[in-house]
Amino acid sequence: MTTIPSFTMHNGIDIPALGYGVFQMTSDQVREHLPQALELGYRHIDTANAYFNEVAVGEVVRGAIAAGTVKREDLFITSKLFPQSYPYEQAVKDIDATLERLGLDYLDLLLFHQPYGEYVSGWKAMEEAVAAGKVRSIGLSNFPITKFQEILDVATIKPVVNQVEAHPRWNQHELKAQMDRAAGAEILVEAWYPLGHGDKTLLEEPAIAAAAQRTGAPRPR
Repeated sequence: MTTIPSFTMHNGIDIPALGYGVFQMTSDQVREHLPQALELGYRHIDTANAYFNEVAVGEVVRGAIAAGTVKREDLFITSKLFPQSYPYEQAVKDIDATLERLGLDYLDLLLFHQPYGEYVSGWKAMEEAVAAGKVRSIGLSNFPITKFQEILDVATIKPVVNQVEAHPRWNQHELKAQMDRAAGAEILVEAWYPLGHGDKTLLEEPAIAAAAQRTGAPRPR
């Protein structure tokens, strides 16, 4: 089993540096492959309301805990609310619905998935979920700096991450610099699509292939 390093977020909670995303996986695929990921050492699992597989993720997680494969406190579970959930009263309900679908008492990280709709007013519901112990950390996903700043302007609890597309062909250095200026380098950039999404082109980049060869990582098939 591989040990995965972690980063400490500004609220003092550690987030594993490598996560297992279930985007575009069917529920049956989650049930088949997520247990394998847990066996390999993954502890950070990333799902979302819009993926329609939270129930399956919860089944696997609860099953692994019951079997003694993992402890809940060793897992880092992320989910995301879609813009339809952002209005305050709806967000309050949908946070509870997310936990119900997963069958968990709390989430380690909950994100606003896209920068549309009533994300500014809805942030209050996210903060209340932290205060109630339903969510340990809250953050954003796919937020450009202007909309990121709108959240900072109203937040009493700052986002811990902004999860955006980031990889060797789109490094997001400019966004990271903008976020650092706005928030004092407190908020992490979390990458989705770091090594491609089902294709091999990024893994075949010479620098990545050379690094894989140096470390003995298997070549993509």
